[in-house]
Amino acid sequence: MKWEGQRESDNVEDARDGGGGGGGLPIGGRGIGIGGIVVALLASWAFGINPLTVLSALDGSTVQTAPGPREVAPTHPQDEPARFVSVVLADTEDVWTGIFRANGRDYQAPTLRLFTGREATACGTGAAAMGPFYCPGDSKVYIDLSFYQTLRDRLGAPGDFAQAYVIAHEVGHHVQHLLGISDKVDAARRTMSEKQANAVSVRVELQADCFAGVWAQHSQQSKGWLEAGDIDEALNAASRIGDDTLQRGAGRAVVPESFTHGTSEQRQRWFKRGLSQGDMRDCDTFSVKQL
Repeated sequence: MKWEGQRESDNVEDARDGGGGGGGLPIGGRGIGIGGIVVALLASWAFGINPLTVLSALDGSTVQTAPGPREVAPTHPQDEPARFVSVVLADTEDVWTGIFRANGRDYQAPTLRLFTGREATACGTGAAAMGPFYCPGDSKVYIDLSFYQTLRDRLGAPGDFAQAYVIAHEVGHHVQHLLGISDKVDAARRTMSEKQANAVSVRVELQADCFAGVWAQHSQQSKGWLEAGDIDEALNAASRIGDDTLQRGAGRAVVPESFTHGTSEQRQRWFKRGLSQGDMRDCDTFSVKQL
């Protein structure tokens, strides 16, 4: 992925210890200490557990809804891992601004907040153990860059475009928020059984995968920055974080009723569906009977 030299986003907040610079895993490099992250990822992704609950169970803390994030001015971090996600975020801004404009709408870009360890958010206390996540309460994507080591070393999904796919998926949740999809889903889930709510969550996540594919198609069309193997990296990442694959990897029986993100095959297929034509209208996971 030819990302160096591309525009960096103005919507990055660096809340890492020391304000950034060196606080991350170099693209393709090595890092340390991720066992706890893997435990929580497997629990939250594979078994439908709220990752905030997993976090509190791991360290004995109580999940908090306040205070909100501390004030951090937007910046342009200088270390390579942060610059990379800033470039990817900038491209999602360009792509989705164009798509929304073509549909007579205005796109409000999310903020991406870098942190280490744990961070107060409008959706509760976030932590590295949760992996990247989007909070609709403050329209921010949160990521501890050590997650990329987990993605590569423990989940078997290396590559810069695998990392880009992760950001694009979370931005896909922001798109859902802007379109009013998230609010409708949250309201509906409150009246559902756990099994029904899990099934709806799968549709939400697969749509975000499809939106990531839409971004990838438009991004490549405008920049031509993808190289041989990049799409395969994203598809591999989608496969590695399928509920069925995570459950098997954790030594558990595969329990479809507990799925919250979709199978590996579904996640790949919906990403490819968005990638095929780059049309967000192809991403209506809520109207199809067969996912």
